[in-house]
Amino acid sequence: MCRSCGSIVGGGEAQCAVCGTSVSSSAGSNQTRTIADGEAVRFARAVLNRPYKFTIVLLILNIFIFILMWQTSGIPLSMSAPLPFAVLTPFGAKVNSLIRTGHQWWRFVTPMFLHVNLLHLIVNMYSLWIVGPYVEKLYGSAKFVVFWLLTGVAGVVASYLTVRPALARGPIGAFIFKATDVPSAGASGALFGLVGVLFVFGIKFRHELPEGFKRAFGTGLLPMILMNLVIGYVLRGFIDNAAHLGGLVSGAMLALVVDYRRPGERSGIAVTWRVLQWSAVAVVALSFLKTVQHFRDPLYPRPVAITPSAQPAEPQNAAFLFYAKAVNDAQEALVVALQDKNTSNIDTAVKNLDAAPSLDPKADELRERLKALLLRTKEAETTPAPSPPRGQTKPASTTLVQDIVAWRQEYGEWLKTGARSHSGLGEIETK
Repeated sequence: MCRSCGSIVGGGEAQCAVCGTSVSSSAGSNQTRTIADGEAVRFARAVLNRPYKFTIVLLILNIFIFILMWQTSGIPLSMSAPLPFAVLTPFGAKVNSLIRTGHQWWRFVTPMFLHVNLLHLIVNMYSLWIVGPYVEKLYGSAKFVVFWLLTGVAGVVASYLTVRPALARGPIGAFIFKATDVPSAGASGALFGLVGVLFVFGIKFRHELPEGFKRAFGTGLLPMILMNLVIGYVLRGFIDNAAHLGGLVSGAMLALVVDYRRPGERSGIAVTWRVLQWSAVAVVALSFLKTVQHFRDPLYPRPVAITPSAQPAEPQNAAFLFYAKAVNDAQEALVVALQDKNTSNIDTAVKNLDAAPSLDPKADELRERLKALLLRTKEAETTPAPSPPRGQTKPASTTLVQDIVAWRQEYGEWLKTGARSHSGLGEIETK
């Protein structure tokens, strides 16, 4: 810790990067201590002594939600093993099919508070602890909260828009685009947004910043940004690079138009920013309220306790899970309608089939045929059966049963062949 300005000094560094004060000391040394620049010290103290309470609130909230997810999963806590899709999805991870067909808009907000494993959480929360206080101290808590929400949502939107299997080819395409609709979660879209804010801040206000701040922000952040992009390129397919870029660009754009709190300015803030701050808090609260309301929707794979011996060897694609669940429920509705003469579940089964994601042309054909079978079954059970036309040897109910059996045979063949590309290849994407 620098004795002059209070900023954090890295181990082994000879002087503070912000104010320039020498921090090295050795017994018997006669070296003259570097005198800190007075203006730099005044600026650093005025900024670094400000509170950063919302950074701490975000840290606690992210850790708390991860603990809830881990306890719900029932699996042993592991540094690198990911939480199951069946936990990430109900808690609000980004899944395109649920946003698109289920209109679950809150999945543009909740993913920035979720993490797929303990290592993911530690890396992102350490980054928040390093970067967050600077942004909150420079811009104030109200602007910081708005920055966090807007850049985080921008990252999720970028992730949503880049699920394009046809474009996810080659080194550049695979870096930005995604071939499968798998759950995506993490705070690093918003974290890249904060980095984008500091990057533009250092360039925009370079003429009024002390030398130490110029080195810490602006172009001084380029090595870190480039290093993270290289890591994203190497780990493409596991890291949601589109979310990182979306957060970075949106943060830079916000810093271009928003001013910061200069040293000596009064602590008061415009009413507009207070309204925006608490509106952002309300959006987050409403998003998690919607998550709770839909936590046990029938299309979700239910969170269950999974022991190491019972845990599947390969994670399944979330889109395939939703499709298979809808089809299985529809088949159960058919059985109940035919055996118990109870058609009360058919409308729900048809609705769930409509909401199921599209996997491939054959899967879509099988879904439409199953919907037709459901509707035929409902009609057969609710309307009196007419006398068979002359020359017809089989009653309509027999024809319906045969069509169901034929459909099941084709569905079974698809599960053995075409479904292989959907059922075991998904990787959770981290942000």
